[in-house]
Amino acid sequence: MTKFRRASRAARVLVPAGVAVALLAGCAQGSGGAASAASPTPPAGASATAPSTSGSSAVVPAPAGEPAPGTLLVTDFGSDTVTFVDPARGATGSVRVGSAPYGLVVGGDGRAWVATAEGVAVVDTAARKRLALIPYETDSGPVTTGEYRGGGMGIALAPDGRRVYVGVNVPGGNGRLEVIDTAALRVTDTVPVGRRPFDVDVSRDGAEVYATNHDSFDVTVVPAGTLEPRRVEVAPYGTEGGLGSWLKPHYTAVRPSDGKLLLPFEGERLAVVDPRTGRTTIEPMTANTHQHGATVTADGTLLTVGTGPIDPAEDRGPSLTVRTPGGAERVYPLEGPHETVAVSRDGRTAYVTGGFTRDGYWDGLSVVDLDTGDTRRLAAGSRPLGIVVL
Repeated sequence: MTKFRRASRAARVLVPAGVAVALLAGCAQGSGGAASAASPTPPAGASATAPSTSGSSAVVPAPAGEPAPGTLLVTDFGSDTVTFVDPARGATGSVRVGSAPYGLVVGGDGRAWVATAEGVAVVDTAARKRLALIPYETDSGPVTTGEYRGGGMGIALAPDGRRVYVGVNVPGGNGRLEVIDTAALRVTDTVPVGRRPFDVDVSRDGAEVYATNHDSFDVTVVPAGTLEPRRVEVAPYGTEGGLGSWLKPHYTAVRPSDGKLLLPFEGERLAVVDPRTGRTTIEPMTANTHQHGATVTADGTLLTVGTGPIDPAEDRGPSLTVRTPGGAERVYPLEGPHETVAVSRDGRTAYVTGGFTRDGYWDGLSVVDLDTGDTRRLAAGSRPLGIVVL
C-alpha cells in the first residue's frame, strides 16, 4: 500500500517568500524576487506589429550546417538567446531570439519556434540565424524578465507542421493561446486559457491542444477545429491557498497509448486526465519532491524533474524520476534545481536543464545515463530552460 503524505500537507500551501527562495523550490505567485533580479535588462526592439525578418548573427561564432544528430538546443531564459549544445563538449554557438526565451519546439523542416517575452522567434537551425520574430496579438504588458514576465511560455507544433500553438502569460490575469500559421508567419487566432500557461501540448492526431495553466489549477482543452476552449480542473491536493499554493500543475505529457494527460505532483501523485471526459485518476509516485518538467517517450516511459523540497523536514531533494508504463519508478538524485528534460533518440540518455523558473538556477545541464544512473554536469547557456534534441 502506498502511503500519501498526511492530510495536513494539503493544507500547508502558503509559504513566506523568503522561505520559498531559501528552499529553492515551488513557484507561488509573487514578484519574482531574486530570480527576476538575476535576469539582464531586456533589449529594446521587436515590438513592431509585423514579423521582423532580419536574421540576427550568432552570439558565439559557430559553423553553419545541418546540426549533428544528438545536438541539443536550449532556451537561455537568463538572456535573449538560444544555444546549440554538443552533449560531449558543451555550447557550440548561440543565436539571439528575443528577451527571456521559455519554451521551444522544432519541426521536421529544421525550423525552431521559440516563445520569448517579445514574440515567437523562428530560427533556422542549419544556418543558425533568426528568420523572423512574430509579435503576439495579446497585450501582455511591457517586455520584462524573470519568473513572472509576460509573453510566451509553453509552445507546441501541430503534427502536420502547419500550426504552432503558444501559451501567452498575461501578468495578473488569464492567459491566451495564440495560433500561428507557420507558412504565413502570423497569428491567426487567439483563445482564452487559464493563468500562466506553463506548458502547451498537442494530441498525437493534432485534433486537440492542451494548455497547462499553473495559477488556475487547470488544463484548457482546445479542439483544433473549433477552437472552443473547455476547462478541466487538475488539483489533486485541492485549490486551497489560490495563487499562493505550491500544489499546482506545471507540465503535461501526453501518453502515447491512449492520449491521456500525465501531470506529476510533488513526487507523490500522478494525475492521469482523460481530456474527453475531464475525469482524473490518481496514481502514486515515489520521489517525494516538488516537480516541474515532464516528457514521455514513444514507449510510454515518463520522465519528470524534481526541483527540490518545499519543506526539508518532509521532502527530498532534486531528482529525475523515470517511470515505466506499468508504474515502476527509478529516482536519480540531481545536484541543485532543474526545470525540464529531453531524451536522446536512443532513449538511453536524459538531458535536464538547470535554468529553473525560480532562484537557485545554474547555467548548464545534467546529463543522466538512464541505464546506470550516472550523472555529469555540463556547462551550457544562460539559465537554460526549454530543451529539444535536434
